[in-house]
Amino acid sequence: MKYMLSDDMLDLLSDILLHLSVKGTLYFRTSFSPPWGVEIPAYENVARFHFAHRGDCLVKVEGHDEVLTLRQGDIVLIPHGAKHRLYCTISTESDIHPLDQVISESGYTGEGVLVHGGPMIELETQLICGHFSFEPGSQHMILDRLPPYIHIENYGEASGNWLDATLRVIGTEAGGLKMGGDLIALKMSEVIFTQMLRSFFESGEASHVGLSGFADAKLARALTAFHQEPAKEWSVEKLARVAGLSRTGFALRFSEKMGITPMQYLTSWRMQIARKSLIADQITVVEAAALSGYASESAFSRAFKKEVGQSPAAYRLAG
Repeated sequence: MKYMLSDDMLDLLSDILLHLSVKGTLYFRTSFSPPWGVEIPAYENVARFHFAHRGDCLVKVEGHDEVLTLRQGDIVLIPHGAKHRLYCTISTESDIHPLDQVISESGYTGEGVLVHGGPMIELETQLICGHFSFEPGSQHMILDRLPPYIHIENYGEASGNWLDATLRVIGTEAGGLKMGGDLIALKMSEVIFTQMLRSFFESGEASHVGLSGFADAKLARALTAFHQEPAKEWSVEKLARVAGLSRTGFALRFSEKMGITPMQYLTSWRMQIARKSLIADQITVVEAAALSGYASESAFSRAFKKEVGQSPAAYRLAG
């Protein structure tokens, strides 16, 4: 089932990703000729993506039996930075090498194109590979509950002409010789993560992982209002009023589609705000409490310790 996301949902998604400081990085553009295979190691606080600019390949995420076929125009996102393999259809186990080894043997310096593989140049696969990094300690259910991989077929065309044009520009600029090409490709890549999440929610797949509330117009109105003023004295009744639902109807609908209660969501996001501010801005515990909507420092400290596992003062000191 396809959904069209409301403006509230898109604003909400933007706010969450901006607060989590999502930053895109292109780490290579490839020219892989058969037989070839690359094993990408696991990374923390990173979501990796691979876009098939030309040709196709297979993708296998560690711990999952399914082998994806990434055809020209497809994109795959590995949201949790899991170890995975990219390889061609004729590759054997001996053709698949760790990424560090491939980079070392190819002489790749981080600029231009990563060239690797066998002699079948006419069957070259060109991938645009990058990752999105998050601030250490960043947490949000949108990230936590994403599936091990998101595969979107014919991504550029399915997402609209503007995205198709964006991907073409990234493919042209990344690793090219023109001045500033890599920077242009890098900045344009940062829109890809948001667009991929939008496509994921619109596809209806989010309903399987407890995230369908973000695609619900009424719930999105309440969530957007909270995200705009997280320190406001919110209650289930006030959120229900914004959503245009009864208190009971809102609470049941929220829990059913999100897997947690409205107040659990509010507390979790407020603690995320506090965590970031305590470290990045070096604010005091009293200031963090006020920023998170707590009039009482002790109540804030109890909520913070329950959510994070240590007191705000200890967390700030450790950071």
